[in-house]
Formats: sequence, structure tokens, C-alpha cells
Amino acid sequence: MDEKLKDKNVVFFDGECGFCNFWVQWILERDRKNKFLFASLQSDFGQKFLSERGLETKEFNTLYLLKSDGQYLMKSRAVIKIAQLLGGIYSLLKIGNLLPTSLSDKLYDIVSRNRMKISAQKCFLPDRQQRKKFIEI
Repeated sequence: MDEKLKDKNVVFFDGECGFCNFWVQWILERDRKNKFLFASLQSDFGQKFLSERGLETKEFNTLYLLKSDGQYLMKSRAVIKIAQLLGGIYSLLKIGNLLPTSLSDKLYDIVSRNRMKISAQKCFLPDRQQRKKFIEI
């Protein structure tokens, strides 16, 4: 495993979505324990991640979390795990694990389908320190 990835959790997101970029920035600002790296699904690294797992490589409406143990989560389970890893008050989102995945993913899919309408977010430009957390921007 690449040394940069050791003990890190990689968030794979739609790099062309303002809504997604807003949440990447939100995680960056709260990642006090330096647990996360980020890669767009459109990047070579993101495409490799998707194709190695037989996942969709053309539609980017799903958030993935590659955990430090090599396992990955997607959609609502990825969101809940990210909150847990951030810790503090955000870890309370683990209560979402009580919902069946089919239900929580339906809610995720509603947001995902409407994310472009929801977002009026301007392009996020990470600062020099934050750029170190991105894989192939």
C-alpha cells in the first residue's frame, strides 16, 4: 500500500459537483486528527478504485469511503462512518446505522439526484496545507 495511504481513509467524491465539494471542504475543516485523504472519482486514482471493484466508472453520484483497513463503504454508510471518524458530536450520526441500509440509501439517493439543484457552491480551492490531503486533484 502507498505510504501516503497508510492509516488514512480516502473519501472518493464527484469532483465536478459543487455540493460534493462543499462537503469535502466541511470534512477538511473538521478533520483535526488528520484521518482523511480525498480523491475525485474522475481522477486516475478514483477510476482505478472503481474499476478494481467492478463499480460504475461513468456516473459519479455515489460517495465512497475506502477505510484504512482496505474495506470500502458507499452512500449512507460512508457518510455515517465519516461522521464517526470525525468524532465528537458528529459521531452521534452513528444512530443512522439503526436504519436498514435500503432505507438510508433511498434518502441518500434522493439527495444525490438533486445535488446539482441544491448546490449554488462556487468552486472550492484548497489551501496549500489542504492540497496535501488530495490524491491527484
